[in-house]
Amino acid sequence: MSQNPLDEIWSAICDECKKTISEVAFNCFLKDLKPVFFNDSEFTVSINDDYKRGVVEQTYTELFKECIKTVLGVSLDFKIIMRDEEEEILNAEKYSEGLTFEKFFTFDNFIVGSTNRFAHAASLAVAESEIPQPAYNPLVIYGPSGVGKTHLMLAIKNQIKKKYPNKNIEFLRGEDFTNQLIRALQQGQLGMGTIDDFRNKFRNVDVLLIDDIHFIAGKEQTQEEFFNTFNTLYQNNKQIVVTLDRPPREIKTLDDRIRSRLEGGLFADISSPDFETRVGIINKKAEQYNMTLDESLVFYIAEHIKSNTRQIEGVIKKLSAYTTIQKNSLSLSIVQATVRDVITDDKPEPIKVENIINEVAKTYNVSVSDILSNRRTASLALARQVAMYIARETTDLSFKQIGESFGKDHTTVLYNVNKIETFLKDKPYQKELVEDIIKNLRTSNQTVY
Repeated sequence: MSQNPLDEIWSAICDECKKTISEVAFNCFLKDLKPVFFNDSEFTVSINDDYKRGVVEQTYTELFKECIKTVLGVSLDFKIIMRDEEEEILNAEKYSEGLTFEKFFTFDNFIVGSTNRFAHAASLAVAESEIPQPAYNPLVIYGPSGVGKTHLMLAIKNQIKKKYPNKNIEFLRGEDFTNQLIRALQQGQLGMGTIDDFRNKFRNVDVLLIDDIHFIAGKEQTQEEFFNTFNTLYQNNKQIVVTLDRPPREIKTLDDRIRSRLEGGLFADISSPDFETRVGIINKKAEQYNMTLDESLVFYIAEHIKSNTRQIEGVIKKLSAYTTIQKNSLSLSIVQATVRDVITDDKPEPIKVENIINEVAKTYNVSVSDILSNRRTASLALARQVAMYIARETTDLSFKQIGESFGKDHTTVLYNVNKIETFLKDKPYQKELVEDIIKNLRTSNQTVY
């Protein structure tokens, strides 16, 4: 029996939370939370323990808001109610037009323009076909962050579920594919499961959708598993769809066999939306927030937000809040100030050293604790030095501050950074590997839409 769409979203949100908090904390305070509803502005869950409700509100609200943004691609408030309030909330007028997973990501609310028309048409063709067509399998969608790749992937999923409800569909990100493989290997070592469980999960689906597949580049074991999974599904005539932030040929550390398989499919690129498409997106978002914007204001927003539709969402949301609170009509000066605020607020968060260490550990197939240890095997030393080098390249931290993150002094960091700089000059593959790690870190620091 297929999982309720809201439960699917909630499961993904909880998986994100588990990356940050311990299993004990999750089971103690968060496991009993139940998704109730979400709309354009908030995500509501329920719980049956008033004490736990207080703990979650005070301690975990911001975490859930971050995880919701990661999963859905938009910022929503997080609200907790008691379980006996569910019926009243669901019947309230403010929730009568609430969004569902199917309504949120559809082909109908995807604004089509010259820069995404082919990708939209190809995605729709995949979603409408009961049996995968060779010309569309695999479907490879690529483009920068914030142009609608994830929206199309989820629209494919929702359309297939609607038209062919018995199909088994799996949607996840490349990073999650890696994490689930690592977890399967660890559990196997502990006698808690086998790698076969992981393989059976992905090799017995009808449709496999992997967002940001570039995250597996350079990770040998993950790429091996994906390659074998791809072959199994393809040979059984199952549909495969992946997205990337750049063409496969530009990902130097992507396994040649995987690159060859992807290049044998249909490529659909999406670039930043043109002016007319941005106008359409702005009008659609305004409609969703029950707003009417003068054409001059729409044009101003479209002229000043050119590359990322996520910023358009932020502008419309702030303007909607302003009109609701102030009860005033919008002027050009208000729109100008809002655009400036959103562009400023939307700058990516600084890359964290712990994220660097995690990505390097996955790529070099070592553990985080090994990188932070004093062990000096050749493989660990290389991973540790690369992590320090990337921290120096991608952050504003001093050698001393980087050293503190690794439990080393600044002279050790300086020595390791200099050593890697020399090492990379004579090792083109390692240089490409490091460059891909940096690209992945920068991509993951942006929210997809």
